[in-house]
Amino acid sequence: MPLVFVLVPLIALLAINLPLGSLGKKLGFPTAALLALLQIGAVLFAPGAWANPSDFLGGSVRFAFSADRLSLLLLLSIGIAVLGALCVARYLFRDSKSEEGPRFFNLTILAMIGMNGVSLVSDLFSLYVFLEITAVSSYVLIAFERQKEGLEGAFKYLILSAVATVMMLSSIGLFVLAVGDTSFASVAKAVAEGGGDWVVLLAVGLFVGGLFIKGGLVPFHAWVPDAYSSAPAPVSVLLAGIVTKTTGVYTLIRLSGSVFANAFHLNLVFLAVGILTIFVGALAAMWQKDMKRMLAYSSVSQVGYIILALGAASPLGAAAAAFHLFNHAIFKGQLFINAAAVEKQTGTRDMDQMGGLSARMPLSSWTSVVAFLSAAGIPPLAGFWSKLLIVVALWKAGQSGFAVAAILASILTLAYFLMLQRKVFFGKLSERFASVKEASLWLVLPALILALVSIGVGLFFPLLWDTILVQVAGI
Repeated sequence: MPLVFVLVPLIALLAINLPLGSLGKKLGFPTAALLALLQIGAVLFAPGAWANPSDFLGGSVRFAFSADRLSLLLLLSIGIAVLGALCVARYLFRDSKSEEGPRFFNLTILAMIGMNGVSLVSDLFSLYVFLEITAVSSYVLIAFERQKEGLEGAFKYLILSAVATVMMLSSIGLFVLAVGDTSFASVAKAVAEGGGDWVVLLAVGLFVGGLFIKGGLVPFHAWVPDAYSSAPAPVSVLLAGIVTKTTGVYTLIRLSGSVFANAFHLNLVFLAVGILTIFVGALAAMWQKDMKRMLAYSSVSQVGYIILALGAASPLGAAAAAFHLFNHAIFKGQLFINAAAVEKQTGTRDMDQMGGLSARMPLSSWTSVVAFLSAAGIPPLAGFWSKLLIVVALWKAGQSGFAVAAILASILTLAYFLMLQRKVFFGKLSERFASVKEASLWLVLPALILALVSIGVGLFFPLLWDTILVQVAGI
């Protein structure tokens, strides 16, 4: 009964906001952390329990929920990313008298409800509703500290997201006119049978365009570095790790394979946007001095790989895209946790002012190495396998030029992450940071766990392929 992934967090959110005085404030972190842990456990240890579809409400207003291996992979990614963000927040908002912690935990649970809904619904209107729940909580989280940079980042996201909303609502309206229904099955049938029907093609184009904006793909990526870098550290972990990947990227994976699969030349659009996003994000990352902005542009580039995989228009491409989404949630969440640790201990994000921090922060340094090697696709880490699958999927689809370009782009990824590692952790330790110590356990432990996940998934990739990715490819 997949509905529990939405109802249980909703009930928990209502419960901790009852008039319980100081007790309600203290329940925020343990409640949110327990929800994330239960979600991870439910996916890992009882994946077959969520196979039966379930409905919420009824009549003309109907939310249908169903879970398959792709949904479960996203739910697992959500649980892991949320837990990492909560650990960072637990340390930064540890003042028991502060209102920041309870507000953050409430908004995180709300975002979790939205993302879980996105992963489970099976019609376009329900999908839109949960996308907006996630987006609204994200606006508030970006502007959480109510400072100029955060408000500016949230405003840019709000404006572009409003454009995406208009596009998606227009698309839904056109589908209702042309099909009379917004369920995935009905829309897929209309797209398959529509041929050159311009109404159906326009509806597909509008919805996909809206998701490009939500996912921060080039040329709609301008809000991403501002939002990621200006947001508080735990919000950056949440946004970069999973929020924008759910609202934009996962939705494209879901719709491109089973709903919009027969749309006119959609795979060519994915190829063009994907390769452009990879190179624009990578080249922009190389010129950044701010550690979080470099990671933000890196996130843009890595999303491009996922979209490029969809351009293969094959089951293998879909599986590769889903796997890289999971890997991205792991290594990018970890890198933003490392960035939070460095900023907390040094008081700056300017990489030109750093250097030699590995002597004072060895665990943060070497977990960062694992994350960037995975992002660059170095074996035997998890990122190597997802990038290899992307290249193989493109090659088998006859897109050898794009496959070669994806390999070359990984060299750029390795280059800018080596620059980050050299400027921040290697070299001579500045006297300014001679007294710096390793970050708190709340920051080091989640980074260490995520590094072990990248190593473990890489080493046991054949098992993951047989149990999950083959079934994702078959959806």
